[in-house]
Amino acid sequence: MSTIAFIGLGNMGGPMAANLVKAGHKVVGVDVTQAAIERHVAAGGVAGGSIAEAVAEADVVVTMLPSGREVNALYLGENGIVPKVKAGALLIDSSTIDVDTARAVAKVAAGKGLAMLDAPVSGGTGGATAGTLTFMCGGEDATFARAKPYLDAMGKTIVHAGGPGNGQAAKICNNMILGITMIATSEAFVLAEKLGLDAQQLFDIASKSSGQSWSLTTYCPVPGPVPTSPANRGYQPGFTAAMMLKDLKLAQDAARSAGAVTPMGAEAASLYGLYAAQGEAGTDFSGIVNFLRGR
Repeated sequence: MSTIAFIGLGNMGGPMAANLVKAGHKVVGVDVTQAAIERHVAAGGVAGGSIAEAVAEADVVVTMLPSGREVNALYLGENGIVPKVKAGALLIDSSTIDVDTARAVAKVAAGKGLAMLDAPVSGGTGGATAGTLTFMCGGEDATFARAKPYLDAMGKTIVHAGGPGNGQAAKICNNMILGITMIATSEAFVLAEKLGLDAQQLFDIASKSSGQSWSLTTYCPVPGPVPTSPANRGYQPGFTAAMMLKDLKLAQDAARSAGAVTPMGAEAASLYGLYAAQGEAGTDFSGIVNFLRGR
């Protein structure tokens, strides 16, 4: 079994690290909050000191951080991962960040002889706890093959999307689709209400017709048709509006950088920005149906 340094033990990182512990690895955890460290130790992990100390003896380093700024600083800072990690270590960044930063950090790591994979996830906190996450991975073939056993301990679907940065590209493109389709699905249910069409009737028809989508059949934004959707528990978050807004903004940044035209993605980002600004940033992103109702 390997020694793994896991940096970032929040709502996603904590359960992911716990699953690596369950797989038999020694997992040295580092986080800015003491409560997260205590939860990690209670799950069988080891409390790390500084980042430099944690990575110095690690065979693998996994990071789960808020943004590209933190990833760049953590990996490339004077006392960060790349300068302090032992030779030959495997680096896995599961943060959701901008493609340009992911590629830039991977390039520096490669220049130091380090194998690095960007591996953002989909599946929310439930998937992190259950070990059923989807990992979208960018990196060299050999790096992906080396990382896969560790990702298998944390996820169910592990996909190699191509070279460095392509994991991030896949994540933001997927979530742009999700953000747009959730708004379209919500608009349809709001229109149905105004027209006197019962929500269950619309669901029964659309779920078996050309309007079918994951946003409809798995995460239906209105109570009733899909009992497991957040709509049936007051829109308590599985994936918050703030997280969706972050990903939509990343998609727009990438579109500008690549010269791509994404008008629907831009509109979705604008609408989620307005929704989050009304105090709903911590609500599930499917709750945007209430914003569209004018509530």
